[in-house]
Amino acid sequence: MRIAYFDCFAGASGDMILGALVDAGFSLKTLQNELKKLDLHGYRLTAGKKEKNHITGTKFDVQIPKEHHHRTFKHIHDLIMQSDLSKSVKKTSVDIFTRLAEAEAKIHNKTIDDVHFHEVGAVDSIIDIVGAAIGFHSLGIDEIHVSRLPIGSGAIQCAHGVLPVPAPATLELLKGIPVYDTGIETELVTPTGAAILVTLSKGFGKCPNMTIHTTGYGLGSKDLDIPNLIRVIIGETTGETHQDRVQLIETNIDDMNPQFYDYVMDRLFTAGALDVFMTQVMMKKNRPGVVLSIIAPPQKIDALINILFEETTTLGIRISEVKKRKILVREHISVQTKLGEGRVKIRVMDNGQKIAEPEYEDCRKLAGENHVPVQTVYQTLKTEADRLIRK
Repeated sequence: MRIAYFDCFAGASGDMILGALVDAGFSLKTLQNELKKLDLHGYRLTAGKKEKNHITGTKFDVQIPKEHHHRTFKHIHDLIMQSDLSKSVKKTSVDIFTRLAEAEAKIHNKTIDDVHFHEVGAVDSIIDIVGAAIGFHSLGIDEIHVSRLPIGSGAIQCAHGVLPVPAPATLELLKGIPVYDTGIETELVTPTGAAILVTLSKGFGKCPNMTIHTTGYGLGSKDLDIPNLIRVIIGETTGETHQDRVQLIETNIDDMNPQFYDYVMDRLFTAGALDVFMTQVMMKKNRPGVVLSIIAPPQKIDALINILFEETTTLGIRISEVKKRKILVREHISVQTKLGEGRVKIRVMDNGQKIAEPEYEDCRKLAGENHVPVQTVYQTLKTEADRLIRK
């Protein structure tokens, strides 16, 4: 599995992330051609080698005339979805903007549809977010991991006036994310940079086990006492287990129509839950009930809690930290058989052994199409996957 680890010792912004991806091998020409699929005009992209504190990296810039146009979330959503970009790039881009819109809406006590973006609605910020999505997919990155994030202090001038650092939207985005104070009085993590990393990262902390293939450095605009750049390390997982940080959400329910649980689970998974399960229990007055449990990364907790309050009858939710979670490396392949094409998940053990497990939904679909037992489809896909693994 191909992973990217962002070492954010000087913070993160959209242009720094794009600079690092270009420095690591993402083609500027590819970025320019893909961005032409958006209905955006009047800008010019530049990316050149420069130094910060004797470290060479790529400075990425978007040059545009000064813009005063404000855009709503719906306008940006439609701009992306109506383009000819790939479905995966569209989804990644919209996911990032949605996360950003939710943070802005909470800060300003508005709904997402009522949020008007100012700096974030500018052409350069749209390019930063959509460009990052294009870059991740172009480089074939399967997972993104990020270091702890440094936060600055002081104040910044923006469309809303003078705001404290970190900006309120940035601070909202960083809920559940490990941060530390550098003592540097300037903005280190921007809302755009935070939105990209928080939305896409599988975890924040130490670099996961990997074989390094390439590195890239993206330069920021400011001159600091430390090198103002972000570093991306791209490589392949080594097949060893790794750890991440997750939390457990639980609630007891005994007065809800059980037909609704399927829909609730779908919403929870879509919102970023890693696992959702229910345990049958006997509650007060001998009423049968369930404990609904969710395992999720810290940055997804607020969205998942909102879904529980909206979709279930619960009046209270428990949240606890899971001290340690060991994870096997997983790969995904598609295999072609006489019954059709199906996806297979590959578990990679510490000793390098690979175990194939066909995806149930694909087995179910192919069984219906071919009028054969689902076990037959499962074994057919597994046999072909095992053959490819041995080969």
